[in-house]
Amino acid sequence: MSENDQNLRIYNTLTREKEVFKPLDPKNVRMYVCGPTVYDFAHIGNARPVIVFDVLFRLLRHLYGDEHVTYVRNITDVDDKINARALRDFPGLPLNEAIRSVTEKTANQFHEDVKALGCLEPTVEPRATDFVLPRDDGKADMVSLIQSLINRGHAYAAKGEILFDTTSMADYGGLSKRKLEDQRAGARVAVDDHKKNPGDFVLWKESSAEEPGWDASFIVDGNPLVIRGRPGWHIECSAMSAAYLGETFDIHGGGLDLIFPHHENEIAQSRCAHGTEMMARYWMHNGFVQVEGRKMSKSEGNFVTIHDLLHTEKFGGRKWPGEVLRLAMLMTHYREPIDFSVRKLEEAESVLDGWYRAVGDAPTGGIDCADTIGALLDDLNTTGGITALHELRAEAAKGSEGARKCLKASAALLGLLGQTESEWFASKVSADTDTASLEERVTRRLTLLKEKNFPEADRIRDELAAEGIQLMDYKDPETGERRTKWEVKG
Repeated sequence: MSENDQNLRIYNTLTREKEVFKPLDPKNVRMYVCGPTVYDFAHIGNARPVIVFDVLFRLLRHLYGDEHVTYVRNITDVDDKINARALRDFPGLPLNEAIRSVTEKTANQFHEDVKALGCLEPTVEPRATDFVLPRDDGKADMVSLIQSLINRGHAYAAKGEILFDTTSMADYGGLSKRKLEDQRAGARVAVDDHKKNPGDFVLWKESSAEEPGWDASFIVDGNPLVIRGRPGWHIECSAMSAAYLGETFDIHGGGLDLIFPHHENEIAQSRCAHGTEMMARYWMHNGFVQVEGRKMSKSEGNFVTIHDLLHTEKFGGRKWPGEVLRLAMLMTHYREPIDFSVRKLEEAESVLDGWYRAVGDAPTGGIDCADTIGALLDDLNTTGGITALHELRAEAAKGSEGARKCLKASAALLGLLGQTESEWFASKVSADTDTASLEERVTRRLTLLKEKNFPEADRIRDELAAEGIQLMDYKDPETGERRTKWEVKG
């Protein structure tokens, strides 16, 4: 590829254009992505941004070097439902400790789920509860950011709340392209009487005596004001991104549903608190996820968690490997809506079976495969990258060793083919098949074939076939000896 072809191009929601990515500092490329609220197990809608931005993380590391990319994905554990449960279940603990007790199970499950999806750990994973009050290390926190907004004339106190004054920011609405006048004219409900403007949003909300909260101190109009309360949703990400990436950074990502109000209000808070022209230079948003053609919801009965797909038989009557879920997501361009279905999972699994057969047990090589990388450089075009992998698979099937290694290396850039062929098919053995026993029988059959005891060898083969295990004999390319690989037949 030419030098121009090596440029990463990103569709920037802020400008509604595809732009060449130019990091503020190539030695420290910085990305922030909104993570899960750990009140419940993560659903497949949560899985999509985790997978999409994991691919971007891998690509940035490939382009700039592993040590030159900082990826921050937060854990949101400040939520009224979480807070209420913490107060109810752990009344004797300090609030942060009680919240940690409530969210420990769901946070751990999230980590297990995304690991099964083949996602790398982010560089930093801050928890919102650790950034509410001023910190000993001086990193940005929510209360201090709110005070800065008050000092700069962008926030005001009213009826136990600190609110952001949207009219104080001349270009508020730049990300979503919503104008304040339109919000006023189209307001569906009466404006709270303590708000100056319909679009003003909460930065800090007072807690009642029965509600959990933090003691926050502010100075408003020169007077001290202590409000026992909790932060608004949007201020959390402004604090955590500033804490680790600075006042202005490169990429901010998340789902399409976060453009307004969450990301719009993040921008407003961060720019006005720091006095900067930008919060993030590039804004990326993935499309919505439907399930079998319908919007996912508990009332529709099609609410599917990552845990359900990996560990239960609720979707399609079986458990699905994490790599199948990952490929199923990547088969649709990240900005397009995706219809998540059993059929799509079956298609992804079939593709992976073919790729694994093509690469065998080849080690991951450091080969740069231009077609795959070129596709990803074009606004993370994973569908184009997958097409390139299909072409490599076809060449590998014809005996091309270079294509085989390139297929393995290129797939790794997408977070795929992380196992050997043997490991992949072994992982798909049904729960009632004992893998150790299976391997013993495969080895025993090879011994019988060497001894020319063909009837007994055939008996073992037929026995395994009846259990859904197909054997495939081949010659070791180096020694010429007979080898056997196996796979589970559906």
